[in-house]
Amino acid sequence: MVRALIAGLSPLLLAGAAAQPGLPSALREVRFDQKLNEQVPLSLEFRDEAGRTVQLSEYVHDKPVILVLAQLRCPMLCGQVLNGLVRAMLDLPFDVGKEFAVLTVSFDARETPEMATAFKETYVHRYGRPGAEQGWHFLTGEESSIQRLTDAVGFRFTYDAEHDQFAHASGIVLLTPTGKVSRYFYDVRFSPRDLRLGLVEASANRIGSAADQVLLFCFHYDPVEGKYGPAVMTFVRLGGVLTMLVVAFFFLRLWRKERRRSRLREATTVAEVTS
Repeated sequence: MVRALIAGLSPLLLAGAAAQPGLPSALREVRFDQKLNEQVPLSLEFRDEAGRTVQLSEYVHDKPVILVLAQLRCPMLCGQVLNGLVRAMLDLPFDVGKEFAVLTVSFDARETPEMATAFKETYVHRYGRPGAEQGWHFLTGEESSIQRLTDAVGFRFTYDAEHDQFAHASGIVLLTPTGKVSRYFYDVRFSPRDLRLGLVEASANRIGSAADQVLLFCFHYDPVEGKYGPAVMTFVRLGGVLTMLVVAFFFLRLWRKERRRSRLREATTVAEVTS
């Protein structure tokens, strides 16, 4: 029931759920607290799919990372987030494991590496691009590590012991190669354009094409909406520049026409004099 309520709520409501006194008590602390530029503790230890103890620094070091906080056993919201991410990534010109990495971390300390292995096989298969298994990892861990990671990125969730389920927001977090929070994208469906621009920015422009740089010039990230929108002032400035160019072109044509007429008058006067 809790997850069903959350699935019907808007991303903006979840981003500021604490300010909504009318919400059920289980949902009032469920949200993303945006912590842009916050450093994620890369020394935190988790277990990889093989049960090996690893630190986040093994996965966050040389390329931007999409961080997905999920309960692997969640039958509704977490699966929708992962499926939405796969659909968006399939529309990207970048490949998992090459230009960026994906890190799915369970926030349920009861989940095991064996569960992580099964989920990795499922989602890497759905993604289907070569080399993805080297760049998409599913981690489980102890409560202390989970709490420090979720606190660092502002992921607020609660546990409903009566129904044995978690109430949590839906979305993903982009990290820079140094492990700083770069962008948040909410919901269970993600715009490939937004994801592409977010990855380019998180990489400090080390990935992407000239077209991506143009898009970044024309669009800006709105932290409230968790998406990219038109940079209005950029278009205003471009419009002003374009207007000046049109006016300059108009006057240049008038000047050239007048110059040609002047030369023609001079030539006519010289001809009359010599005749």
